[in-house]
Amino acid sequence: MTTPAVVELAGVQMAYGAATVLDVPALGVNEGEVLAVIGPNGSGKSTLLRIAGLLERPTQGVVRFRGRPVDARSSLAERRRMATVFQRPLLADMTVAQNVALGLRFRGAGDDSGAGVERWLERLTIAPLRSQRARTLSGGQAQRVALARALVLEPEVLLLDEPFAGLDTPSRAELLPDLGAILRHDRVTTMLVTHDRGEAQALGDRVAVLMAGRIAQLDETARVFHAPVSEEVARFIGVETLVTGRVIAREAGVTIVEVAGRKLEIAAAARVGEDVRIGLRPEDVTLLLATDVAPLSSARNYLTGTIVRVTPSTPAVRIVIDVGFPLVATVTARSVADLGLTDGVRITAAFKASAAHLIGPG
Repeated sequence: MTTPAVVELAGVQMAYGAATVLDVPALGVNEGEVLAVIGPNGSGKSTLLRIAGLLERPTQGVVRFRGRPVDARSSLAERRRMATVFQRPLLADMTVAQNVALGLRFRGAGDDSGAGVERWLERLTIAPLRSQRARTLSGGQAQRVALARALVLEPEVLLLDEPFAGLDTPSRAELLPDLGAILRHDRVTTMLVTHDRGEAQALGDRVAVLMAGRIAQLDETARVFHAPVSEEVARFIGVETLVTGRVIAREAGVTIVEVAGRKLEIAAAARVGEDVRIGLRPEDVTLLLATDVAPLSSARNYLTGTIVRVTPSTPAVRIVIDVGFPLVATVTARSVADLGLTDGVRITAAFKASAAHLIGPG
């Protein structure tokens, strides 16, 4: 017998006036998993989270908690079994320990000196701040307090609404792995909504891609990021090289695709004569000087071309190479200096047959 999802949306639609902003036939978060919902701004992510968290009632459809439909009479009781962390910490003007204990006190379950409060102060590395006023904290410290305040309640579902969006890069880089370790170790059933694909990759067991209020893809995290089902999803999750080619052969489990006169080896099945779209993430491309001897590696594709654009960024530099078609790679600033990468330089781009994937008919 299949265990029901902890929280499940069925036939949910949300409309504001004549505009339907959310249309989700089915979506559930299972016991002990982190479900990351990603999508561009305005795609309906926060609306979906509010409905899943029983903070807003859908225009149509039903929300189930452990298999039971939630109605107006039961929503408050079920909502008390959840905890939500928002983009802004929303801390009270009291000490860190008192803020962490706030939810427990509202529920008559403890105070700021309890063992549970102390445990979460320690686990989120804010114990030295226990007596400090919350209004004096940095953004990263304040969000750790908000997370401790939610987790001390031992919620059956944790809802995270863009929890890193308001943090600076160093604070985000420190908090993300710490939270990931807690969620995995404690198997906290979690729904995370974010526009940041890196956060989804770091935390999510499964990912739902929400586009214009509809789920465009729902799958295990690795499959979403390495096998997007559409070009729209591919572009959003960071696939920058998208080209059309024709399958000319199948050899030993590898598909040979001709693109702009170049032959690419792809570890995916397709019929000979079929037109296909190929997607390649920039971080899966390795660059070496055109004069260098190709090293021993598992890369099956070596394409030599000319750099047409170098765009410095953080944490990587974006390189566009004309190999008969525009191919995008990202490398470190150190690699740019060591290889002398600049416009007009001849360079070889290498990638594995498994790095590129077929999105579908061209």
